[in-house]
Amino acid sequence: MLQVRPIPAFSDNYIWLLTETDDSAVVVDPGDADPVLELLQHEGRTLTGVLVTHHHYDHIGGIPDLRAAFPDLQVYGPDDERQRSPSHVCREGDEIQPAGLSTRFQVMEIPGHTATHIAFLGDGKLFCGDTLFAAGCGRVFDGTFEQLAHSLERIAALPFDTLCYCAHEYTLANLGFAEWVEPDNPALAERTPHEIACRQRGEPTVPMQLDLELATNPFLRVREPTVMAAAVGFAGHPLNTGAEIFTALRRWKDERYD
Repeated sequence: MLQVRPIPAFSDNYIWLLTETDDSAVVVDPGDADPVLELLQHEGRTLTGVLVTHHHYDHIGGIPDLRAAFPDLQVYGPDDERQRSPSHVCREGDEIQPAGLSTRFQVMEIPGHTATHIAFLGDGKLFCGDTLFAAGCGRVFDGTFEQLAHSLERIAALPFDTLCYCAHEYTLANLGFAEWVEPDNPALAERTPHEIACRQRGEPTVPMQLDLELATNPFLRVREPTVMAAAVGFAGHPLNTGAEIFTALRRWKDERYD
């Protein structure tokens, strides 16, 4: 059975450690090699694979040092020259089985945060990088708002019990914005104190189950009347599509909250 654990990095990143045996491991988005190497040495594991969702340095910066430590390391990543030369370029619909794991992953192209962002879906777990966050979503960098809106719609259509493993601990700030958008959402009122308690105990708030995101994440709720009304109120003019509502929400968060 696939086991997943977080390796904290930098101020708020999570590098995900994937294991099935006692002697090998795969990591997702290793922006920093040091905490990965420390854990592997402590547990006596060999790193056999790396899954990369996008090219930002806090997701790929550790790859050179990991390759130096494990010369046979296989790196799976998007088709993007800015990524650190993946061993295997991954595209929409590809199925991969990283060395050291029996789990197979489907590749999803989910651009928007970046133009070439991908995700890995396997064993009911989605490694979604910076596209979807707990109660939020990523900023738009070199992708487009329309792309990100569509990518989130694709994630929203996955099974409700999908566990989503994002790459940052942004949950409390995201919940604050979500409460601006839907101050009377009872699911948010229930979720927020639970997540605060998690952080007070030093525990991560991720992974998050998709059904909870569908109930509380405004960026997945663009067709809910309360969210639509809030987005229109910010924009100051009618919004006609889900992508337009999403764009207004993302701009609102960028301009007024972050």
